[in-house]
Amino acid sequence: MNISILGAGRVGATLAAALAAKGHAITIGHRDPAAGASQWKGPSVRHASLADAVAASPLVINATPGDTALPMLQALQTPLQGKVLLDVSNATERTANGMPGGLLYPNSSLAEHLQAALPQTRVVKSLNTMIFTVMAAPQSLSSSPTVFVSGDDADAKSQVKALLADLGWPAGQVLDLGGIQSARATEAMILMVPYLIAARGFKPFALTVA
Repeated sequence: MNISILGAGRVGATLAAALAAKGHAITIGHRDPAAGASQWKGPSVRHASLADAVAASPLVINATPGDTALPMLQALQTPLQGKVLLDVSNATERTANGMPGGLLYPNSSLAEHLQAALPQTRVVKSLNTMIFTVMAAPQSLSSSPTVFVSGDDADAKSQVKALLADLGWPAGQVLDLGGIQSARATEAMILMVPYLIAARGFKPFALTVA
């Protein structure tokens, strides 16, 4: 299928490479498409503006920083109408050392704010409880990780679960937590990351239910 990914950093590049390898037609959305295309070192993909990328595909992945995602996606409300929006980001305060700070939306979540701001878009939250390398390689860890799914629309979640299967996630490791409100729980898990890194070093990780 046609899939658009907003953002070409480590997360976006990892997902683009994995999904392109499965035969999906990938469009990468950039703020500056020409600059983004010239710096791209991944597989053969189409490069476009953010709005053009959204318009190109029925399923859009937000791989941009969570602290700026809401206003950026609000500006794309019209092209996002009728689309499935898979949000894989976490919205935290920026810190001097680059580690996640406090939650930007305490007692709520970025996913809930996105769904409220984009009522004609079907928002699904997933892949936000792991380091980017694990998103497309769950088998790379010594223990089986869990990937969580949150969203109000059953069909949209089914599409995301099919995408997760293409990324290598067995059905038994996919846990549907229910409505979009459940995303506040998975987004809050980002608060563990600085402490995990301090305790174990900067290694691939994901959270699981055992």
